[in-house]
Amino acid sequence: MVRAIVGANWGDEGKGKITDMFAEKSDIVIRFQGGANAGHTIINEHGRFALHLMPSGVCYDHTTCIIGNGVALDINKFINELEQVKKAGLNPKLLVSERAQILMPYHIKLDEYEEERLGKNAFGSTKSGIAPFFSDKYSKIGIQVNELFDDETLKAKLKNICTLKNLTLEHVYHKPLLDENELYETCMEYKEKIAPYVCDTHKYLSDAIKEGKNILLEGQLGTLKDPDFGIYPMVTSSSTLAGYGAVGAGIPPHKIEDIVVVTKAYSSAVGAGEFVSEIFGDEAQELRIHGGDKGEFGATTGRPRRVGWFDCVASRYGIECQGATQVVMTALDCLSYLEEIKVCVAYDIDGKITKDFPTTPDLKKAKPVLKTFKGWHCDIRGIRNYDELPQETRDYVEFIEKEMGCNITMVSNGPEREAIIYRNK
Repeated sequence: MVRAIVGANWGDEGKGKITDMFAEKSDIVIRFQGGANAGHTIINEHGRFALHLMPSGVCYDHTTCIIGNGVALDINKFINELEQVKKAGLNPKLLVSERAQILMPYHIKLDEYEEERLGKNAFGSTKSGIAPFFSDKYSKIGIQVNELFDDETLKAKLKNICTLKNLTLEHVYHKPLLDENELYETCMEYKEKIAPYVCDTHKYLSDAIKEGKNILLEGQLGTLKDPDFGIYPMVTSSSTLAGYGAVGAGIPPHKIEDIVVVTKAYSSAVGAGEFVSEIFGDEAQELRIHGGDKGEFGATTGRPRRVGWFDCVASRYGIECQGATQVVMTALDCLSYLEEIKVCVAYDIDGKITKDFPTTPDLKKAKPVLKTFKGWHCDIRGIRNYDELPQETRDYVEFIEKEMGCNITMVSNGPEREAIIYRNK
């Protein structure tokens, strides 16, 4: 079967742990979108890994890991990450789609220059080159992996790229220009590094589906960072929806049978953009410190994450956009220090109360309508049976489940992979 694991919210939902759990039982794990601009933190018997490009199946000998055609492939980061994984004693089987496109050094520079130009209006980019990369992909001046092996095509493309980019570099950013010979040498280095992994992954996956293999699609970020359905323009540059898994991996959409959508027991986000249930000051700092395995700090950037109460409006919308067949709630244990817990149940927009997630102009005006729950105020780590959780904990989970309109089948109550409670629904 084919299963997708995706985020309901702004990313940072704790997908790494859940993906790792499912990856152990999968024959193939595929990254189908995004790039090295966000990470999944995984903790298992092999150690602690902050993976950015590597699919989460790298920890398992029986699993083939694939970089799909929808990924922004930073080859240097791919190789560096692979070396770190190998240092931990792992030797993953990796394949890279010949149709994947390469994130080039100038993409990173252009990302940095644009954030610098925007100043206080910057997007909060990780400066990983993602927006310039996807801009080039859809402007048809991106470089596919297969083109590294075709000198004539590559040289002609680099010549055109330099012509276009140098106009921008000179007249918009006033920065050093690109040299096509230097870019060609860079591409030759990339070719040597990536050659052992290049594969027709479409055919590989087509054969795997016919053979009944278990395939896991691994998404990055979450619904609210999707360029179509997210908090545009403060979004990422590739679709974060499970539906895009069919495109970014190259499989038929009707083959995706199970869509596991991950949401956190509270809200967190990295970067700029609308965040209605956000909290600030000491209250936010306390939640940030208690949150996650090592606090709420980005796996890629180390930046303090913005935090807030669980947002039913945004989460319901995110779950619907993903087409969830089941929901996993993570980090429930992180709320154990609170005597009272608030939940955003609706938005107040110019005096009108709504439970529908609006477009960005209205989102900017939205104020949270909060409901207060009694906290359980005790340590729930170590509990593996849902019925053994405090009544207040179960009330919290079940209220959110009802608001979401989708079964919460698993609840995470600790950073370790085994810290999971399965609910019989």
